[in-house]
Amino acid sequence: MDFLRPTTLDEALAVKAERPDAVPIAGGTDVMVELNFDHRRPAALLDLTGVAELAEWASESDTGSDTGSDSARSRVRLGAGVPYTRLITDLARPLPALATAARTVGSPQIRNRGTVGGNLGTASPAGDTHPVLLATGAEIEIASVRGTRLVPADDFYVGVKRSVLAEDELITAVHLPTATGPQQFAKVGTRNAMVIAVCSFAIALEPGRVRAAIGSAAPTPRRARAAEDFLAGELPWASPVPLRDSVKRRFGELVASVAEPIDDVRGTAAYRSHALAVLARRTLGWAWQEFLDKHRKDDACA
Repeated sequence: MDFLRPTTLDEALAVKAERPDAVPIAGGTDVMVELNFDHRRPAALLDLTGVAELAEWASESDTGSDTGSDSARSRVRLGAGVPYTRLITDLARPLPALATAARTVGSPQIRNRGTVGGNLGTASPAGDTHPVLLATGAEIEIASVRGTRLVPADDFYVGVKRSVLAEDELITAVHLPTATGPQQFAKVGTRNAMVIAVCSFAIALEPGRVRAAIGSAAPTPRRARAAEDFLAGELPWASPVPLRDSVKRRFGELVASVAEPIDDVRGTAAYRSHALAVLARRTLGWAWQEFLDKHRKDDACA
C-alpha cells in the first residue's frame, strides 16, 4: 500500500487526479477502523493532514439566495480538516447544532482527530453531522484539478456510504449559514457515550421556516419535508405561545414517516421509528422554548 503525503491543496488534487484509487485520510477515525478489520485494502492512502488549507475556517457572507432575500447573511466556510474539538470550542455560537452534534462524537481522542469532511467522505447514514448539514442548508465544497463546485447537502448523498464525489475529487470545505434562530440536535444510542447512533435528528427554526432531518434511519440521511411544511404553518411566529401537544405529536409522526429503518444489532426498525418521533417532539420543544424566551426578552427590552 502506497502512502501519499501532499503538503498543499494543489498537490493533493494533482495526486488524486493521478491516483484516483487513493483513499483520502484525515482524522482516520473511519478509514483506520475499516483497515484494521480488513474491510478495506486500498492501493494507496492519501494523507491530508499536512494540507494546512483544509484545517482552517473563516467567516464569509452570501446574498441569501436560499430565502430569496437580497440582504447579506453571514456564513462559515469550514475546512474539511477542522476537527470536531474546534467546532465545539470555536463555533458553538454561530453553528450551535453542529457543535452539539460534534460533542456526541466518540471520545475526546476521536473528537480531536475526526472531521466533518471525513464524516462526509464516508457518507455513512449514521454519521452524526449529516442531519445538521441538511437541516441548516449547508453546501459541500468539492474540488479537483478540473475545478471547484458547491453541492447542496440535499444532493450530496446518493446511497448507503455513497455520495456524488467523483474519483478524482476531494471534499475541501463545508459552507454553513450562521444560525439566526434556534437549532437542536439529538441522537439515541445503545449507551451514553462513544456510540454509533441508532437514530438521530436535527431541527433549525427561523421565523416562517423550518428545516428538519433524520439520520441512521434510512439508506441516506434525509430531510423530513412534510414535517417541515406542517410545522412552518402551525408555529405562531408573530405572537409566540407554548406549543400544543397535538402539534408536537403530529410533527413527530411526520418525521418518523420519512424513515426507512432496518433491524440490526443496534436496534429494531420499529424502535428507530418510535425513537425518531420522540426525538422530534423533544428537540422541537427545546428549540421553540428558546425562540419563546428570546421573544419575551426582546419584548421586555423594547
